[in-house]
Amino acid sequence: MIYQSVLGGVVSALAAESIDNTSKQAWQKLWNPHEEERSDLRSLFGCAPGEAIDRTQADCWVAARLHHGLEKRHMDALVAKYSTDKAKKVKAITDLRLLVDSPAPMLFVYKAVTAWAIPKLKGAEQKGPQTVTVTIPVDAPDWRRESMIASAVAAERAAKKRIESRAASMIVLPKSFYDMNTWEPDGRPESTRREWRRNIHAVLNTLVDEALCAAGEIFDFEGLVISDVAA
Repeated sequence: MIYQSVLGGVVSALAAESIDNTSKQAWQKLWNPHEEERSDLRSLFGCAPGEAIDRTQADCWVAARLHHGLEKRHMDALVAKYSTDKAKKVKAITDLRLLVDSPAPMLFVYKAVTAWAIPKLKGAEQKGPQTVTVTIPVDAPDWRRESMIASAVAAERAAKKRIESRAASMIVLPKSFYDMNTWEPDGRPESTRREWRRNIHAVLNTLVDEALCAAGEIFDFEGLVISDVAA
């Protein structure tokens, strides 16, 4: 299992970790605890004839390796920023909030950390009922009118399902959440709030950079990055 980059490997591992099925733990059956000198990913690929692991299983092994090898604050930063598991993401955000030293009120810190971990995505806002506009020729027969209306409604429903499916796999916050006027009740100057937010995000970005650096050491040891193999 070779990744294009450390970040790509981390994202892939965290994504596999969020898959809800028992087969993702199949890599554990291939682990031989007696082979202490080969207790790495290479030992999984050196399994007995007829046995093999797929991409998801390898990604899950990497995720477990990261959880074991990284400091909790670093793992929390990666999970908060890159995980697609809603429960784990929320837990990581909550834990990260306690690590941020800021003069800002607790509510501001919480919302700043959350907005950093769950940035506003264009087109992801939940929308209310929508209307469908159909251009129908005035001389169109009734059957044609009905067919055109039905097709337009079906297309709109299909588009709505795609949006709902996308939203179901991620946390989508209301647009108002990102309004800093709601982050603290005392009406501090805009410049002060921006400075608070910038400093909070800087702390979190530093944690992510440190986490990726530490993860890179693990990936180097396991030979999981293409550049390492090419070298």
